[in-house]
Amino acid sequence: MDSSRSPELSESCSPRSPPAAAPVSSPEHMDKASASIRFLITNAGAGSVIGKGGATINEFQSQSGARIQLSRNHEFFPGTSDRIIALSGTIKEVLTAFHLILSKILSEAEKDTGQDMKSNQVRLVVPNAACGAIIGRGGATIKSFVEDSNASIKLSPLDQSIPGVNDRIVSIVGSLDQQLRAVALVISKLAEDPNYSHFASTSLSYPAFPAMGYGGAPYLRNGMNGGNIRMKGVIPTMQTLPSVLPGGPSTSITLSIPDEHVGAIVGRGGKIITEIQQSSGTRIKISDRGDYVPSTTNRKVTITGTAEGVRQAQQLVSQRVQQNSSPDPER
Repeated sequence: MDSSRSPELSESCSPRSPPAAAPVSSPEHMDKASASIRFLITNAGAGSVIGKGGATINEFQSQSGARIQLSRNHEFFPGTSDRIIALSGTIKEVLTAFHLILSKILSEAEKDTGQDMKSNQVRLVVPNAACGAIIGRGGATIKSFVEDSNASIKLSPLDQSIPGVNDRIVSIVGSLDQQLRAVALVISKLAEDPNYSHFASTSLSYPAFPAMGYGGAPYLRNGMNGGNIRMKGVIPTMQTLPSVLPGGPSTSITLSIPDEHVGAIVGRGGKIITEIQQSSGTRIKISDRGDYVPSTTNRKVTITGTAEGVRQAQQLVSQRVQQNSSPDPER
């Protein structure tokens, strides 16, 4: 990315001057104001944070006073093979927990590589609606955060957003101290929005969304069994078709669904799939058994219709898959 572009255009900034020492907010505010943050963590990193029998995560919660939650080991953020970790509490509690977790991950990484980790990347998960506050008018806020923390801060491009996912990735690169300062600034800014608190109570799991990975090749995501299936362009994840339906241009999306869940989507006598098609106004085609996504036993479920209809059908299909994979017999 051209560093000469303004923060408003690039939505990213790199450090240009030493960090300032100005306080993020008053000690009283940090002790009382509620805050939450989500960020991505590798499966291995999640294991080290949890610890044997949950000992480490319990210790971190006790030391910080924050609530620490992790998505399950097969629940990844779409476009990645990383789990989501959520911290909630007061600003001070959240920052303390973040410090403990990041220090633990860096310590483990240094043990594995035998090298000092001078610089590292942390990726925050932030709702689209809250990103404007981080960027600021003309990029002024993100620029001030960079100058204050001396970390590099970059938001994932809007044109790489995953259909149906209303979050963006905020990547922060720098030393541990620089990252902590940058995260403190971001959290304090987000805590000013009274609507942001609702984000803390949303689920950590995402449906099996197909998408373009952030900066990666097209893929279909196997959300139930874990892992991302790189397609190398064999199957488009989202395609505008030449036909036009009432309500807008026709769009097609292909999901990768484990074979054992296809019956839940079809239903007895095709009842469920017919209902989904009728309610969303889409057409749904499921590949024959044996016609799998390469290197998997996942079937290809193609949904065609208007963009809104496809999103609705995709959500309904994902709900059926999640219900079928749940151990709860009532679901």
